Amino acid sequence: MNPHLNLLQPYPFQRLRDLFQGLTPNPDFRHVNLSIGEPKHETPSIISEALANNLGGLASYPTTVGIPALREAINQWLQRRYSIPALDIDKAILPVNGSREALFAFAQAVVDTSGSQQPVVISPNPFYQIYEGAAFLAGAMPYFINTTPENDFVMDLAQVPPEILRRTQLVYVCSPGNPSGKVMDIQAWKTLFELSDQYGFVIASDECYSEIYFDEANPPVGALQAAHQLGRDFSRVVMFSSLSKRSNVPGMRSGFVTGDAALIEKFALYRTYHGCAMNPAVQAASIVAWNDEAHVIHNRTLYSEKFHAVTPVLQQIWPQTQLPDAAFYLWINTQQDDTLVARQLYQDLHITVLPGSFLAREAHGFNPGKNFIRMALVASPVETIEAAHRIRDYLK
Repeated sequence: MNPHLNLLQPYPFQRLRDLFQGLTPNPDFRHVNLSIGEPKHETPSIISEALANNLGGLASYPTTVGIPALREAINQWLQRRYSIPALDIDKAILPVNGSREALFAFAQAVVDTSGSQQPVVISPNPFYQIYEGAAFLAGAMPYFINTTPENDFVMDLAQVPPEILRRTQLVYVCSPGNPSGKVMDIQAWKTLFELSDQYGFVIASDECYSEIYFDEANPPVGALQAAHQLGRDFSRVVMFSSLSKRSNVPGMRSGFVTGDAALIEKFALYRTYHGCAMNPAVQAASIVAWNDEAHVIHNRTLYSEKFHAVTPVLQQIWPQTQLPDAAFYLWINTQQDDTLVARQLYQDLHITVLPGSFLAREAHGFNPGKNFIRMALVASPVETIEAAHRIRDYLK
């Protein structure tokens, strides 16, 4: 077996199941699950109908690069959303089966272990656990940058020693962030690009939450948009996006990778051998999804209503609770042991949240997720608001 498998830690939700082992939730309450970032809003009918109407595509093998119509729909969406020039759909856009598998596979294609020193993959901390697993299984050493209230949850690469940066081959960034919801501004992107130019590392920008925000006039800036605004090309920059959160289709497994055409070409070669072409019916439904914004705006409205209703309620017991820049998480400093808080809410109120320490690693002397809990406001507005009042009334 691959010895790197021994480096993998239990996934946060396995740890959560172990934490709740032996507990009996209060039967007086119906369960509200706020732990996992799985959208629960209804899938738009235009997408499900397109999926059903194109099942004839199952009779054919799909290609790794997908059909041109899908790549062109993604290209048009990128231009509308980020005000960037048209991309070469044959070289710079690659459909993938959700951003999760692509984020993992990308490290396997990018990391070069042929040198005398072990390569480094930099990640924010707390972080999406795929980044760590991808680094380990590619033979690299993860290096974590703690994102805390003190640094406004921004990755500060200035704190990374030069000897680490010289070994760094890949940097994962997530904006809007998981779990903080922090959005990188242009200055943060500028600093990251300058370091990439200096040290030669690749930037993998995870933007799966980009379409969940609260101000229609100010959508989060993306990696390619920032590069274009700064007069930079897309060298060593790759963006990952997905329909899962944007369009409430997590089970459809549809996203894309774009950016540096040279990197996309090599990644496409890797994926040809990996055997991960997108289902033809899913491709047809994805075209419909990328071409429609009405359902996305409606989706944002639902999240905005929940956040604006829930946040002030929870501030009454956890005063540091703040509305995030974007995404669908509340990252709450409980100032108590996060595992004990999670157990209490599950046992006494039948509400599931995720302990923040499960999303982070001990790095530079502490675990930056300690005493935090992550609430995913993905349930229906009625359930989510009820859960917030249940917590407030119980703890107050």
